[in-house]
Amino acid sequence: MNRTVKALEHFIFWSRWLQAPLYVGLILAQGVYVYQFMHELAHLITKAGTLTEVEVMLIVLGLIDVVMIANLLIMVIIGGYETFVSKLDLEGNPDQPEWLSHVNAGVLKVKLAVALISISSIHLLRTFINAPQMEDRVIIAQIAIHASFLVSALAVAWTDKIMMQTLALSHGAKHH
Repeated sequence: MNRTVKALEHFIFWSRWLQAPLYVGLILAQGVYVYQFMHELAHLITKAGTLTEVEVMLIVLGLIDVVMIANLLIMVIIGGYETFVSKLDLEGNPDQPEWLSHVNAGVLKVKLAVALISISSIHLLRTFINAPQMEDRVIIAQIAIHASFLVSALAVAWTDKIMMQTLALSHGAKHH
């Protein structure tokens, strides 16, 4: 093979490391979410007894929302790094997430879609709780956004299933 082509291919393969700082940035963003969570939790604890049931529910839903977004960040950081940058050397580590052993781009997309639906569900629930103070068009828009997340997730899962079946069929045909 031509040395120039080989050097170009090595450079292109190396370029995946340009994503590493992006994952570090997401880790820093997760730190912001930890701060936000602790701030909201402190608010809930210090105001306990003076908050209405609805106010407590809204704060708790906000805490759940932060946790779900943090979970989404972990999936993107660990799964994305493992899938697109470099394998993590976690053999034998008892803390290795179960899902990491079978992560690939398709699995990651489906997990992200489900996480987005969950986050959207929390936002929609908060909207319904606040419905008397919300404009109808805002509620309708949030329902439409949530529905589009649902349809998108189903499309991603269906496409991934078809691709896996096609891959399995083509892989099986090569071995026969």
